[in-house]
Amino acid sequence: MFIEVLKSKIHNVTVTGANLQYVGSVSIDEDLMEASNIIENEKVQVLDMNNGERLETYVIKGKRGSGEICMNGPAARKVAIGDIVIIMSFATIDFQEGVSFKPVIIFPDTKTNKLI
Repeated sequence: MFIEVLKSKIHNVTVTGANLQYVGSVSIDEDLMEASNIIENEKVQVLDMNNGERLETYVIKGKRGSGEICMNGPAARKVAIGDIVIIMSFATIDFQEGVSFKPVIIFPDTKTNKLI
């Protein structure tokens, strides 16, 4: 049997940009991507702490060290610059592996989006 588990979580970062004219996705500072074990093109859920919005999109690399969290395409209408969001990805794994699996969860500084 396979189950879906939390794989990675970036907890409480501030949205720094919104680009409605971009094709789609969320741009994430490459430092945050590496620290949270999230890769480019990976599907993620974005949860907006300010308005309760929850959406799915995919990740593109943001500028390393910039603290960038930019909502692109239609997601730019759902999440405002300055909102606090949680970004999560999930993995499908064997149930037995899931018993001991530990997700990677990071808690960047909410003001700068830099790793603490």
